[in-house]
Amino acid sequence: MCADTLHPGEPEFDASLVRRLIAAQFPRWAGLPVEGVDSVGTSNVLYRLGEDLVVRLPRTAGAAGDVEKEHTWLPRLAPSLPVAVPVPLGKGTPSERCPWPWSVHRWIDGEIPAEGGVAAPEALAADLAGFVAALHRIDPAGGPPSYRGEPLAARDAATREAVAGLGGAVDTRAATAAWEEALRAPGPAGPPVWIHADLQPGNLLLARGRLCAVIDFGCLGLGDPAVDLIAAWYVLPACARPLFRAALDVDDAAWARGRGWALSIALLELSYYRESNPHMARVARHVVREVLLDRRP
Repeated sequence: MCADTLHPGEPEFDASLVRRLIAAQFPRWAGLPVEGVDSVGTSNVLYRLGEDLVVRLPRTAGAAGDVEKEHTWLPRLAPSLPVAVPVPLGKGTPSERCPWPWSVHRWIDGEIPAEGGVAAPEALAADLAGFVAALHRIDPAGGPPSYRGEPLAARDAATREAVAGLGGAVDTRAATAAWEEALRAPGPAGPPVWIHADLQPGNLLLARGRLCAVIDFGCLGLGDPAVDLIAAWYVLPACARPLFRAALDVDDAAWARGRGWALSIALLELSYYRESNPHMARVARHVVREVLLDRRP
């Protein structure tokens, strides 16, 4: 779901196209049933392939660029992570109706958490912290920059533009004050680390309330570890945030940057999706509200 904007001109996909692609490029899976998967993501279209597989077709050229990155890096990172990730099993090539590379992954069962309404927030906070800590510890040598690998200040103009266009939808004065507070935070003291950079509800899977998988690594790369703190406001209720922060031993500067990242991403998402994607807009409103409440004494 790593997209601060969504580009027009997406190709049209359907189950019959997926069947033809599989038959032509992966005949060992030909004949397996194909069924569309409801998804709130903006980067890929998903089709279930039999019981155990899922086909991911990029919606845009930008998302297509993630295919090679996932095939290169996810198999290397997966053994060091405490939960399942979608390690690719096959890389498809472009065709007339599918202009970009695409992937086949192992299907992972799980439920997407409801923003602000998880059943076991303290346990989920510990699980999320465990995943983030493990990812940040992996040797960064040779890793690409994250899609969100820029300094927080590089988002200043776009964030202020989003705030200006959201009059009536958010408290623009409070949002501006929160954003400026985040910009005043010192930058990271250490080198870039591996970050997922999009730990939103739609990219997490739960089983019996516990984190069982992290999916959609389109933003994967090296960057400020504070970017992965967005989960505190995107996923966790206020009562669980201190546990998440303590488990990661996050200092004030990193926490402020993480809150700024969550606010900036949510404002841009709300600005773009409030008419076209009700789910994304609802999640973004929730995050903005949580960030602003979090700043109150």
